[in-house]
Amino acid sequence: MAKTILDKIVAAKRLEIQQAKLELPEQVLRDQLATAPTPRDFFQALAKPGPIRLIAEVKKASPSAGLIRADFDPVEIAQTYEAHGASCLSVLTDEQFFQGNLNYLREVRNAVALPVLRKDFILDSYQLVEARAAGADAVLLIAECLDDCSLRKLHHEVLELGMTPLVELYEPTNLPRVLEAGATLIGVNNRNLHTFEVDLRHTLRLQAELPDDCLLVSESGIKTRADVEMLEQAGVDAMLVGESLMREPDIGDAVDQLLKKS
Repeated sequence: MAKTILDKIVAAKRLEIQQAKLELPEQVLRDQLATAPTPRDFFQALAKPGPIRLIAEVKKASPSAGLIRADFDPVEIAQTYEAHGASCLSVLTDEQFFQGNLNYLREVRNAVALPVLRKDFILDSYQLVEARAAGADAVLLIAECLDDCSLRKLHHEVLELGMTPLVELYEPTNLPRVLEAGATLIGVNNRNLHTFEVDLRHTLRLQAELPDDCLLVSESGIKTRADVEMLEQAGVDAMLVGESLMREPDIGDAVDQLLKKS
């Protein structure tokens, strides 16, 4: 069976983690936690009553789209998102496939008052400590990348570090595993991570299976006000939007259009 894009990313990430541990041992990294900024409540920022909440993503490139924004200033982009009504931010930190960087997260976190998510392919506890030391308030865990034991373990460790776990899935068969791990903030990826095809209604199909105490985040493929209204009318709590905003010349105006602000 041919390797998918996700398989390639995970294999590369495992090597990257091994190298990072050699360069900066985990205990040294843990010592940095004492000076990390106090975590902001990512979950509560999305749980407030009102219209659908926006997690706006700071994203330079992706494997499927290539370079998304050439004039990429993560701090300026984050401040624009904040000024135009985003509830939380997501920062891509994977370097090899998304041209991200953990320093982008560090800089963004210092420049805004919103909670910030580390968006990466998390496979190891080391990456959680990295995230918190850099100031992350939340971490993405992808069910498709993790077995049951790892998912439960990492979910628990994210909470122990004072952060919020956002657990993402694509395959409906992963939902029981996600719930058994204890997830209450659940992201449904509308993009198939194996083929990279997008279907926005994927969120709505899985929504009916979620317990009432969970918050639902729709991820990928959200481009227009009509997309937002469809999700909002269905009762989806939040949406994670990156590429469609990052492509616009005026990011602030693009956020206003999405959130229907004049």
